[in-house]
Amino acid sequence: MKYCVFFLGIFALFSCTKDRVHYDPTPYTLEIPSHFPQMVIPIDNPLTEEGVELGRYLFYEKQLSGDNTMSCATCHAPQNSFSDSNQFSVGIDGILGTRQSMALINLGWDDSFFWDGRASSLEQQILGPVPNPIEMHQSWKNAVSKLSADMTYRNRFFRAFGTSNIDSNQVAKAIAQFIRTMVSSNSKYDVMYKYINGQSLNSNESQILASVDAEEWAGYDLFKSLNGADCFHCHNGPLMRVKKFSNNGLDAVITDLGRGGVTGNSNDYGKFKVPTLRNIALTAPYMHDGRFVTLDEVIEQYSTGVHPSLTIDPLIEYANQGGVQLDAQEKLLLKKFLMTLTDFDFVNNPKFKDPN
Repeated sequence: MKYCVFFLGIFALFSCTKDRVHYDPTPYTLEIPSHFPQMVIPIDNPLTEEGVELGRYLFYEKQLSGDNTMSCATCHAPQNSFSDSNQFSVGIDGILGTRQSMALINLGWDDSFFWDGRASSLEQQILGPVPNPIEMHQSWKNAVSKLSADMTYRNRFFRAFGTSNIDSNQVAKAIAQFIRTMVSSNSKYDVMYKYINGQSLNSNESQILASVDAEEWAGYDLFKSLNGADCFHCHNGPLMRVKKFSNNGLDAVITDLGRGGVTGNSNDYGKFKVPTLRNIALTAPYMHDGRFVTLDEVIEQYSTGVHPSLTIDPLIEYANQGGVQLDAQEKLLLKKFLMTLTDFDFVNNPKFKDPN
């Protein structure tokens, strides 16, 4: 009799486990802001509630690193708008990277990743840092082995992908799903943009619009003016960036080939991906090599520090005179406008925080 009770108990245990863990993914409803373009979601990696949840756990998972001390969030911290406050990130072996960690903002609308654009999808980009010897320095085989030893992760992967046989592609897909949900659209600039483009505002947005002062509007005018700061060629629209690689005149002699190191084309030497200006006040230091600590330094660079070179972006029209030559008041106004791009709802969103 006692054996019968024992086997019935085992049967009940497995029955309960089967009921709890099943593959029936729930489509994730991603709310696209009314002033944003539609996001193209890969057919082979649709957003699901289960996939996004798994991706969030994995984004903060330190077992992805060789010594279990480093996660994606180590170099992409929420308080820094998912970027690194250090000039260069430090890997698990104490080795410095060579480029500044880019902010993870609205990447669902991008189709090139890393400063040099060497990855053409989020999924491809995510596969890179784990085995990179100067970053997380762990083979995907070992990373997957760690995750597979955890029953909770096996269950999460089954709910997300219908299999508990975990592999690197599933890890990348889950993290990519999570990152695609990281949408920033609630800055003062968003309200200004919607107003200028004739979109209706709700009562809260109307109050925000009323708080925009004359200096912020003047800074926006400078930002867009050919005879002012002349920023809009590379930074415009709701995403506050254009899809291009640009040599913005940092150096007369190019030491980092940037995009040219990927394409092998000398015309691409010194060109880097144009980043978004969203949350620019929170993502210091700046440029691909993190050379500028403050926004004031960045503004000064474009005002007086531009260096012409063979591949400089032709849209930097005042390169031969060192920049746009803003006076002190204009620099102040431009900075005031750049501050309107700060979206605290984004950095404080509980859906993007560590779930542990």
